[in-house]
Amino acid sequence: MRPNAVSGLVRRHARWVVPVATPPIADGTVVTEGDRITWVGPRASAPAGGEDEELGDSILTPGLVNAHSHLDLTMMRGALEDLPFFDWVGTLVRAKREVLTGDDFRAAALLGVAEGLSRGITTFGDTADNDAAFDALLALGARGIAYREVFGPDPAQVSASIAGLTSAVAAMRLRETSLVRVGVSPHAPYSVSDALFAAVGAFAEREGLPLAVHVAESAAEDDLVIRAAGPFAQFLRGRGIVVERRAYGPIQLLDAAGLLRRSTLLIHCVRASASDVARMADTGCGIAHCPASNAKLGHGIAPLKEFLAAGARVGLGSDSMASNNTMDLLAEARLASLQQRALTKKPDALPARAAFRLATLGGAEALRLDDETGSLVPGMQADLVAFRMSDFGEPVADPLAALVFGAGQVVAHRVVVAGRERVRDGVVHGLAPAVRERVVDAAARLAQWRTARASG
Repeated sequence: MRPNAVSGLVRRHARWVVPVATPPIADGTVVTEGDRITWVGPRASAPAGGEDEELGDSILTPGLVNAHSHLDLTMMRGALEDLPFFDWVGTLVRAKREVLTGDDFRAAALLGVAEGLSRGITTFGDTADNDAAFDALLALGARGIAYREVFGPDPAQVSASIAGLTSAVAAMRLRETSLVRVGVSPHAPYSVSDALFAAVGAFAEREGLPLAVHVAESAAEDDLVIRAAGPFAQFLRGRGIVVERRAYGPIQLLDAAGLLRRSTLLIHCVRASASDVARMADTGCGIAHCPASNAKLGHGIAPLKEFLAAGARVGLGSDSMASNNTMDLLAEARLASLQQRALTKKPDALPARAAFRLATLGGAEALRLDDETGSLVPGMQADLVAFRMSDFGEPVADPLAALVFGAGQVVAHRVVVAGRERVRDGVVHGLAPAVRERVVDAAARLAQWRTARASG
């Protein structure tokens, strides 16, 4: 089969097939035709005809779904270590303004998509204030929603912010495809006024766009929203912006702005109360749970068990390389499970099957893409990943346990998106060697800038 070509009828055989929607199948087969799955079941019962692809001692799964990433920040891996959140945000913003260029962001996004694909991620929910990730998803044939970020903590900025967002979104939508779509993202309560939240919500509803927002992430955010205090409040007042108490909490703030609805993705939600959880589930919001990033930045552990008990649509996100040094959804699933077991002191708090679901169908549900991807079911898009069993440590008696609790940093040996092969034997099709060199150069400039700031 030619790389990147949409195939005809293909029968892919593996030692284990993990459909997610149904139990694992030993010695299973997934049959695809073009960009669709047509049959899933035991090899012995597979329909005849077509091309056979022998995947051997592999675990064949749906493509993984990364519900939240910042692909254009891949060059920031390890660049902002051990900073308090307010300082972390400020340093990141200054680095983007003072050091990095559009070419840097474009290269970083390409390398980020490639890294994700090599780890079995076929779908991304990405947020950025540029179109680098949008372009990278198109270039490398991944699936995703590119949420265009908008900022404006001063209510006086609303008109200008909406004008800029309208122009950027219009240009991106001219290049939308069935795989890569456009959304909007009013960034966070500390960078967006109440008036701008409402205006972006109205724009998204009018244009039929999905919306994503970082919310309920940190203590500093709570201080700003609930008490009009803390480092963000001090910073905004220093810019001449009036800061007053805005709501009982960040989730309530979004609710008052009309943003809690089915097309909204809520990112982080570490500091969500019981009433917040109920409201989020009732309104049908998606939730991007980012366990590694939340822990690395010292924010805590989101109430995942409560989200799931309430029936919320929850997926896993890696967040950016500025707050998580790897893009590995299997590692996120492992950490999510272990955190819940440690919190509850129960060994079955989040079983492997539930954790792996978060990395696949759960993420698709959170992004409202579950009618296309996230499970191996006839009629779904042919988004497939094969992992070698030997990479998880053998023997493999339970493929779900192997995927969630097995070896880290596992590279997929076959990745297919909408019937097109994107990765073979760990190599991503279409990634130019110069991309990696550009990202390494940007990282070096970042390191020099940090050193100069520290010494000066």
